[in-house]
Amino acid sequence: MKRISSGALLEQLRSDTCTIILQAKHFQQNDPELLTQQPEPGKWSVAQVLEHLNAYGRYYLPEIEKALKQHRLNPEREFTPGWLGNYLTNAMKPTADKRIKNKMKAMKDYTPDPDLDSKKVVDDFLTQQQSILNLIEQAGHNNISKIRIPISIARFITLKLGDTFRFLIAHNQRHILQSENVLRAIREQNLAAA
Repeated sequence: MKRISSGALLEQLRSDTCTIILQAKHFQQNDPELLTQQPEPGKWSVAQVLEHLNAYGRYYLPEIEKALKQHRLNPEREFTPGWLGNYLTNAMKPTADKRIKNKMKAMKDYTPDPDLDSKKVVDDFLTQQQSILNLIEQAGHNNISKIRIPISIARFITLKLGDTFRFLIAHNQRHILQSENVLRAIREQNLAAA
């Protein structure tokens, strides 16, 4: 794998998270009922998509925080992605032209119920994004190559902290794009029905 500057990676992750926050704030400007509307039966609403992300955050953010508190390792100037971390990140990340590749079915534990309080879901998501920014800041003073985080679906498999951030943020980008597509589809349906 190609080595990259640790500082540049963390700065890119910080920038990507700030963009995600701006995109999510746009959801707050919509009617809360619109965010719970499914574009078609069996397809997720915006609230369901964001709650899916919240479920991942509820697992990964405490794991990252715990690992950062347990380890005080000098940062390294360069980071080399692991093969699994790189694979998972690339599988999640939307394409440069804003398309979602590799359709995937969510694991049962990460499939949200359709009956949600959309305001709370969006607020929780934004709180988690702020936590990610804080954790990225802390990670800059630690070693993102040597700290390992167990993945949610198989705790015996671990990723480098840098790869965990890369995967988590790529996953957020993927589903924010999905949420924007869902909202666009619902608005089009509502206009057609009016």
